[in-house]
Amino acid sequence: MSSLLTPPARSIDPRGQRFGAGLSAVILVVSFGLGLPWLAVLVGVNLGVAALFGTRFFLPGHPWRLLRSLLRLEPTEPEHEYPPRFAQALGAAFIGTGVIFFLVGWTWLGWLFVGAVAGLQTLLASTGICVGCRLYFLRWWFPALFARILGRSDDLVSVSLGGSLRRPDRRG
Repeated sequence: MSSLLTPPARSIDPRGQRFGAGLSAVILVVSFGLGLPWLAVLVGVNLGVAALFGTRFFLPGHPWRLLRSLLRLEPTEPEHEYPPRFAQALGAAFIGTGVIFFLVGWTWLGWLFVGAVAGLQTLLASTGICVGCRLYFLRWWFPALFARILGRSDDLVSVSLGGSLRRPDRRG
């Protein structure tokens, strides 16, 4: 059933994910500064939707397409979208946990969880290091479960130090 709802994974421009992470980190910091937990909830919901249905639904990454065309930037080596989707699922889970703390009145703990997501997104935006993506490649049981939930096979086979992925050779 979930394979009908979930499109197959695509190759993506990692710069769009970095840009989107930076933009959503700014939104999370603004939500903290203005005391607007609902704004953090919106970011968390968007992370969850993008994790479930594909990175093309990650709204903070959309302006990157326009910037890339306006600046006439050359294409970069594409990456598989499953690691960023796994990282987005982790971010949504952290913000979701923060929402629970907001609802029970432990606001400071809610902001701590939201701040962790903002910090990790800032790390991705500024250095290109995606902690959630790195966790994906540790090959714990959860990434395989994540792929099964999405109704897809998890056929990534190797990662170079630069973070690019190679798909298995499907020739006979």
